Amino acid sequence: MSQDPEPEATRRDAGEAESSRANRGWWDRNADEYQQDHGGFLGDDRFVWGPEGLDEAEAALLGPAASLKGLRVLEIGAGAAQCSRWLAAQGAAPVALDLSHRQLQHALRIGGDLALVEADAGTLPFRDGVFDLACSAYGAVPFVADPVRVFREVRRVLRPGGRWVFSVTHPLRWAFPDEPGPEGLSVSASYFDRTPYVEQDEDGRAVYVEHHRTVGDRVRDVVAGGFRLVDLVEPEWPAWNGQEWGGWSPLRGNLIPGTAIFVCERDESAAA
Repeated sequence: MSQDPEPEATRRDAGEAESSRANRGWWDRNADEYQQDHGGFLGDDRFVWGPEGLDEAEAALLGPAASLKGLRVLEIGAGAAQCSRWLAAQGAAPVALDLSHRQLQHALRIGGDLALVEADAGTLPFRDGVFDLACSAYGAVPFVADPVRVFREVRRVLRPGGRWVFSVTHPLRWAFPDEPGPEGLSVSASYFDRTPYVEQDEDGRAVYVEHHRTVGDRVRDVVAGGFRLVDLVEPEWPAWNGQEWGGWSPLRGNLIPGTAIFVCERDESAAA
């Protein structure tokens, strides 16, 4: 049986519709392998902000665990809803949203009394002001062409003063090869090149898209989305974590940041 050719990796423009279609398909096709490879690290009911292993139980970026009881929380790009399960265990009422039908099937497989929603982060199917908090651990934000649109949608569904916390690949990493070993420690591209990373099939159709923003871009996007930046967390690589995850590794993690976590609050002085 012949196998499909490996997609071509390139840097080129990719808009909202192409990015959404490509990434929905990629996550549907690769959800099984992703959960098999990383499910042990992520756990079934653990809230991890990134490959470094920073745990929300310790970081409390959404607030102290005891304060989450009774709060409505929207998790965007939830995957198999591991973070939402942890939130539910603290007494919160989470809603786990993802673009990928197959990822949400894994959420059903793991189980738990969770609200699961299949939808695009740029068009949230909720009324205004129905959530107290919103969060995303490497979900949605790195894959959308227009993050401000997503942030404005998040702001819309949050109550006044609501907190929005999201993690992405640290923008500095885009200047380095996506390799965990020594070859990943030398700058190979311009940090200021915002051209998306695209994997495309033999007909030139995108099958995976990831968008680069500099740190300054991310801050400006947060403000343009109607939020105030409260903190920017750059987790250090802990001594206990010996795993490699794609381009993340102890070698690189001890030298350059791999994850950026933006802690934001809805800015009531901003225009809706």
